[in-house]
Amino acid sequence: MPLIETRDLWKTYVMGDEEIHALRGVSITIERGEYVAIMGPSGSGKSTLMNLVGCLDTPSKGTYLLNGKMVSEMNDNELARIRNEEIGFVFQTFNLLPRASALHNVELPLVYAGMSKSARLEQAKVAIEKVELTNRMSHKPNELSGGQRQRVAIARALVNNPSILLADEPTGNLDSKTGAEIMALFARLHEAGNTIIVVTHEADIAAYAHRVIAIRDGEVAKDIRQTPVNPAAVHAPHA
Repeated sequence: MPLIETRDLWKTYVMGDEEIHALRGVSITIERGEYVAIMGPSGSGKSTLMNLVGCLDTPSKGTYLLNGKMVSEMNDNELARIRNEEIGFVFQTFNLLPRASALHNVELPLVYAGMSKSARLEQAKVAIEKVELTNRMSHKPNELSGGQRQRVAIARALVNNPSILLADEPTGNLDSKTGAEIMALFARLHEAGNTIIVVTHEADIAAYAHRVIAIRDGEVAKDIRQTPVNPAAVHAPHA
C-alpha cells in the first residue's frame, strides 16, 4: 500500500466571475521511505499540492489516500487529527515560540497529543538528539543561529514519529552553507527511514532528493528518479 496516493486531484478557486484552477488532475503515488522534492516556480500549484498532501486543505475534486485513509472526504476535525498523527511540518520561517526553550518548542505537539510530562520530555530529548542539538536544548530561539532554529523546528516535526516529514522551502531563510547543512541532516534522517517531501523552487535543493516531481500550471510536468547530491561533501553537524 502506498503511503500517499492522489487520483485526479483538482483545486479550483473562484475569484469573482473567474475560476482559477490551481491544480488540474494531479495523480501521484509516493511510497513509504521515499525522499521526494516537489518542485515548481511560483504560481505553479506546488504549494497547493503541499497543502492538500499536508491535510491543510481539501481538494475540489479527486481522491487522496494517506496511509490507506481516504483523506479527501474528511472534515476539519478529522484532518486536524491526521495532521497531528501523520505529518511533521517544517516551514521556512521556523515558527518557534520565542520565549520557550528549544526543548519546550519540540515537546509542544506532544502536549496537544495529551502525553504525560515525563514521557513528553523523554521523547522530545530523543528528537533533539536526532538533529544533533542536545547541547542547546535549554536555549531560546533568539540564542540560536538560523541553522540551529531550523534544527529545533525539524526536531519538533519529528517528535510525533510522523509518517511524513513535509518541508516547505526549508532553507529559504538560511545562507547557502547552513542550507547545505540542513539538507545533509535531511539526508541522514532519510537514511534512518523517514519519508521526506521537500517543496522548493530551487534546483540545488531538489538535487538532494531521490525523486523530483515537477509541477507546472497545476499539472505534473515530469516525475523523475535521480541520483541525489552526496551530502557527505558538506559534513558539518553543527550549524
